[in-house]
Amino acid sequence: MPGNLCVLSTVNCQQNIMKTKLITSMNWIGLGFLEPVIRLLSGEEPLKNLTEVGKNLFLPLASVLAFIVLWEAGAHKLYSIEADRKVQKVLTEQGKDAAVQMRKCIDSGEKECKPNSLPSPSQVYAACLSLLADHRMIAQDKKSFTDKTAKVNAMRAKAGQSEIRYTGRPSFVDQIGTSLKTVFAGVLLSMFIAIPIGILLGLSETLRTSINWLIQILKPVSPVVWLLLVSMVIKTLLTDSTMDKSFLISFISVGLCGMWATLVNTSMGVASVDKDYINVSKVLRLNVWKNIYKIVLPSSFPLIFTGIRITVSVSWMVLIAIELLAQSPGLGSFVWEQFQNGANDSNAKILVAMFVIGGIGFLLDKIMMTLQKLLTF
Repeated sequence: MPGNLCVLSTVNCQQNIMKTKLITSMNWIGLGFLEPVIRLLSGEEPLKNLTEVGKNLFLPLASVLAFIVLWEAGAHKLYSIEADRKVQKVLTEQGKDAAVQMRKCIDSGEKECKPNSLPSPSQVYAACLSLLADHRMIAQDKKSFTDKTAKVNAMRAKAGQSEIRYTGRPSFVDQIGTSLKTVFAGVLLSMFIAIPIGILLGLSETLRTSINWLIQILKPVSPVVWLLLVSMVIKTLLTDSTMDKSFLISFISVGLCGMWATLVNTSMGVASVDKDYINVSKVLRLNVWKNIYKIVLPSSFPLIFTGIRITVSVSWMVLIAIELLAQSPGLGSFVWEQFQNGANDSNAKILVAMFVIGGIGFLLDKIMMTLQKLLTF
């Protein structure tokens, strides 16, 4: 590269430097599939990069379109099956005239007689817009409430009293925020527990062998069992506390469910540190803390961070079930409420939540991958 830079003109030189920096940045943040687009726009090997663009962009877009078409066709088919079943039921129970009226009602699209089946992509999109509109309305209500109670809360604060808080229902966006806060707290808890224990187990083969049985027993325990165990402890210790017990129970349960990957990977990473590095630390007479900080952690960090990535994925996956059971106002609670609600757009809203959950999980993994690249050396 330096030799080529000397030959190129100043403008071309700057363009190549900018292109290289942009490609490097894209690869760091997990958008390496855009590299052929950047190279194509700069005029580099048009045929080769055009082929790569088709492979990296157009084929995935085509698969998305194919998924939507199949989804639409499947939803239409299931709608027809459910509509026929509904008409047949009315025909059996109420007669031909009632069945004809039911068919007309279904064909007209009236909500009261609409079959409850898999929603189509357009219905899911409409449900998404409805949830966003609902969020804006609730946000406006919160702002109005805050403005009305500002003076009263200021007086209560001076008197040492607790402020009056908004107690209305949370919006879908608020519930996403609650779930993210819960999983973030759970991952921090799992790291706080798993990394120190993993380092100790990795440094001591005797200790690792002696308690390995306990790890193997607790690792596959269901999140429901952890939730029940944490609930017993929290409700006993904080009987008279005003703390938000549902959030506390949720994030502790999430942390305990997800910490095992970090613990095992940390232990493996520390145990597999190159013996030459350990011998160097002995020659330099490093104390225990310097040995861990300067030798053990840098060498084992790739495995530790891989464990953290798995912990984040597992934590996000079990969060929905835990929130549902703990009655924490997050996405798990939203999905359960919509399932219980049984409204015409409830199924569509459940699918919106499903795609949001999957999308956030994907983004969290990408963020963790980028952090791993930045911090691993």
